[in-house]
Amino acid sequence: MTFNIEPKFEHGDQLKVGILLANLGTPDAPTATALRPYLRQFLSDPRIVEIPRIIWWLILNGIILIVRPKKSAEKYAQVWTKEGSPLLVHAQKQTQLLRGFLGQKIKSPHVVALGMSYGNPSMASAIASLKAQHCDRILVFPLYPQYAASSTASALDAVWRILLKTRNVPAIRTINHYHDHPAYILALAKSVQEHWRIHNKPNFGDGEKLVMSFHGVPKAHLLNGDPYHCECHKTARLLAESLNLNKTDYLVAFQSRFGKQEWLKPYLASMLEELGKAKTNRIDVICPGFSCDCLETLEEIAMEGKHLFTSNGGGEYNYIPALNESDAWIHAMTDIALENLQGWVTTEWDAEAAKKSNETTKNLAKNLGV
Repeated sequence: MTFNIEPKFEHGDQLKVGILLANLGTPDAPTATALRPYLRQFLSDPRIVEIPRIIWWLILNGIILIVRPKKSAEKYAQVWTKEGSPLLVHAQKQTQLLRGFLGQKIKSPHVVALGMSYGNPSMASAIASLKAQHCDRILVFPLYPQYAASSTASALDAVWRILLKTRNVPAIRTINHYHDHPAYILALAKSVQEHWRIHNKPNFGDGEKLVMSFHGVPKAHLLNGDPYHCECHKTARLLAESLNLNKTDYLVAFQSRFGKQEWLKPYLASMLEELGKAKTNRIDVICPGFSCDCLETLEEIAMEGKHLFTSNGGGEYNYIPALNESDAWIHAMTDIALENLQGWVTTEWDAEAAKKSNETTKNLAKNLGV
């Protein structure tokens, strides 16, 4: 094996702690040309599609990568902004804000970087950046509140693949999940309450529902031990309790089914159709599992979901935006990061004392001829 070249290091360089925010990823542009390599990388991950590799290779290369890039590009074009991909724009803002919030809480040197499992900025570039800034300890912070093998584990896989080719491997900590973290639940509750305030939402009536929709996964994942289903329901229950909702006021669903096998139910599409046919007066839809708005939330949920509900006779349909860079969410990210950084960071750090210590180390090494 050939190892990656290590960044330049000198004795006395100030060591730092890195916080690596990990998200799914996005194509570089809303075009079929940009979608093809992105989809190939994404759909080639065995965490994403658990089908025998030979069979899946034939399906992926013989059908999907021929047909899907153009269709996906058309959908991306509907949500693309002047700043670029919505997911990347929000994730970059989260990175910048978390950097500032942590800077107010801790004094010891630290660096915050963003890495994507697929596409750019790549996980490799993020880790290279942290190592170049002398981070000898890295906290991997997947932006997935509910653990799933196809999301959290795939992000960690991307990190491990890079470390396998790293000669000087930094100390690593990982965050598994935070689906029931009080600060996360509070951020969700504030998001819903702010939406209701803006839309003059009255108390729930018989014809109104809050729909909490999570990204779907095959039912086989649950049966094989993936905790995602349970964690989604716990998040929904805690959010409902924080909003003082009755069990009849909210519904839980799963979106984005792919293929013919059974996925976690109920399916959002079927639920929206049924709610529409039942002449439901109003529904508000939130996707608690998404830290950033992206193609899935903005096109599938906000646009397609609304059409499905209203075309079947439903009344008012509202999509509640993802947490994005809301103040409550950045505070929650800060709390979650600090809890997992204990022992690595401090408020007592003295820059002058550290500078003198580093100079001493540098001189000792020089005197020893190192």
